Order: sequence, then C-alpha cells, then structure tokens
Amino acid sequence: MRAAVLGAGSWGTTFAQVLSDAGNDVILWCRRPELAQAITATHQNPDRLAGIVLPAALRATAKPAVALADAELVVLAVPAQTLRHNLTAWHDLLPPDALLVSLMKGIEHGTGDRMSQVIAQVTGAPPERIGVISGPNLALEIASRQYAATVVACADEATAAHLQKACHVSYIRRYTNTDVVGCELGGAVKNVIALAVGIAVGMGLGDNTRAMLITRGLAEIARLGAALGADQHTFAGLAGMGDLVATCSSPLSRNRTFGELLGRGLPLAEVEATTQERAEGVKSCQPVLELARAHGVEMPITEVIVAVIHDGLDIGQAALMLASRSDKPERYGH
Repeated sequence: MRAAVLGAGSWGTTFAQVLSDAGNDVILWCRRPELAQAITATHQNPDRLAGIVLPAALRATAKPAVALADAELVVLAVPAQTLRHNLTAWHDLLPPDALLVSLMKGIEHGTGDRMSQVIAQVTGAPPERIGVISGPNLALEIASRQYAATVVACADEATAAHLQKACHVSYIRRYTNTDVVGCELGGAVKNVIALAVGIAVGMGLGDNTRAMLITRGLAEIARLGAALGADQHTFAGLAGMGDLVATCSSPLSRNRTFGELLGRGLPLAEVEATTQERAEGVKSCQPVLELARAHGVEMPITEVIVAVIHDGLDIGQAALMLASRSDKPERYGH
C-alpha cells in the first residue's frame, strides 16, 4: 500500500518503520524540514530514536501534500490536542477513499471526543474508513524489533483485517477488534493511571502500591467504558490490561516518567520543561474526568491526578487521598 504517516515522534516514526518493513511504500511527514532531511539522508530519527536504523526505503518530507499524494493509508500520529487543527489544515489534501488510522491515545479538550470521533467529524469519513492502533506498544522496543503485540481496531471487520495485513511483520502479533470505543478509552485513560503510578514510584512506594493503582485504575477504565458502550472484554486484553501494565511498569513510558519526576518533588513547570515528548495523560486527564462526570462515573484516581496537574494539589496530600478511600466490596467494574 501507499502509506502516509503524519507525525515523526517516536511512535509515528516507529509505525512508519513497521509499515515499511511490511512492504508498503511509506512517506513520513515531519513538522521540521531539517528532521525530514536527516531521516531521508541518514535513515535515523536523531530527535526521538537515536541509534535506531530505519528502513532504507522509508522517506520523509516536511510537505503534507507530498506525503498524502495518492495515499491509500493515512496514519495520524500528532499530539492528540492538535489533531483537529492539523486535520482541518490537511482536509483538502486527503485522498477521498484513504483508510484513516489513529495512533493517538488521548481525549480532546472541550469536547470529550475520542480521536476517531475527531477524525469522523473533520473528514466526514464513515466508520469503515477509520481505524485505531492500540496496545502495549512502547516505541523504542518495537523500533528495536523486539517482539510485541498490538490491536487493530475498526468498526468494520473487513477493514480491520485489511489494516492487519498492512502491518504484517514478524516482530508484532496483530489482533483485530471491532470495539473502537473500548480500545481508545483503554489507551487514553491508562496514561492518567500511569501518572499516578509514576508519582508513587517517585515517592519511594513499592510494588503493593503499584499493583493497587494498576488494578483499581483498570476498574476506572472499565466503568467509563461500560457507560460509553464499550465491550468489557476489551479491557481484559491487550488494549486494556496489556497497555496499562506496560505503560505503568516501564521507564520507557513518558507518562510514568513524568509522574515519577513529580513524585520526587520536582515542580510541574520544571517537569514539563524537561520532558522531550508530550505525556498525553497530562493533557487528557481533565477531559477524561469531565467525560466521566458527564456520565455519572466515579474515577477517584483520575480525580486526584487532575487535582495535582491543574489545581496544584500537594503530592503528599494526593497520596493520602488515594490511600484514604472508604472500604467497600471488590467487584470487577466497581
């Protein structure tokens, strides 16, 4: 397939590699011309994946029109909060029948929309032309061609299978799913939970605390998913528990690392200034909480993270709030 990947962050670059390794004709769009020139000339992304040798066939450009020309597959890998603006600017360049695929894991400010909803609204594309890639996909490991698995989601099974074949490589096992809502919620909310886990790690708390936050975080994701009509089985799989565990456990996770720096006592502004790539949980925690409140869903971990990020809640007080929840029976999804 002729594929355009729009966004040269670590995950966008890595997925461009995956598509190229799978035999597709791939062009990676970069915001900065000098990065596009570096990738094309040296087959490396020095900004995000230094030391990783990209496929020789992978090309890069800073011109959206060049990337999108005749593309059958358009992969969107820009920061979640910029998607609507960027997609509006690219609208007239998008091939009319291209499959539009989101790599983004966020909820939009102001609307509470998932990324597939933003794509549908801006482009008018029907559900069978919109796909989502989600799962435990830490970019550096996949760029190093370590074994992994991912979920290819689309409301249309045939489209999901088509996309599954487009990224057929030996180092990634690909599973299809028609539950786009569940896959997107799992990907977005796990970033918020990873911030909480990172804070706990930074404070020197141990494995019991991490296990508690991951498990109760999954319950929050499942509750919100149930309210929005997601398939609860999704949250027991790669796009739910799998993604949550990887993001909460790995030092490669931007969200966990961001939370860990907060837990060590660094001011929010300083952490933001020293973070090379955006931690989507920081931007999405507020819209996730607003979405939950609009549907009457209780999300106590998310509430605490929002208070830390947006209201200046002291980290020590945040830990006390999470530990002082009232006793109740444990039931999955409650």
